[in-house]
Amino acid sequence: MAQDGHTEHPKYMNIFWWLLGLTVAEVLVVIPDLPIAIKAILLIGMACSKAALVAIYFMHLKFERKTLAAIVITPFLICVFLVIMLMPDLTLDTRLDGIEKPAEVVDTSAH
Repeated sequence: MAQDGHTEHPKYMNIFWWLLGLTVAEVLVVIPDLPIAIKAILLIGMACSKAALVAIYFMHLKFERKTLAAIVITPFLICVFLVIMLMPDLTLDTRLDGIEKPAEVVDTSAH
């Protein structure tokens, strides 16, 4: 609480600027020719940061009980865990090796 007895409110414009900066950083991460795993890790990290900022300040979870925070964080952690566990399947270039290319169509009407 502030000294005058009123509750302190988060600085919403500061949060907006952080979200904007993270969004610009996400776009800049995609531009260079980095390995896809590095891009994915960076993008997931920034997306998690943005989600946390929105949940804490705009959804007012900062001011809620610990039980509600646990209810929100549990599915979030499960989602992050699943994305990380699926990354090898998503970033593996050899996953297409067993797929046969379609045969070329031969034009027999010219004979």
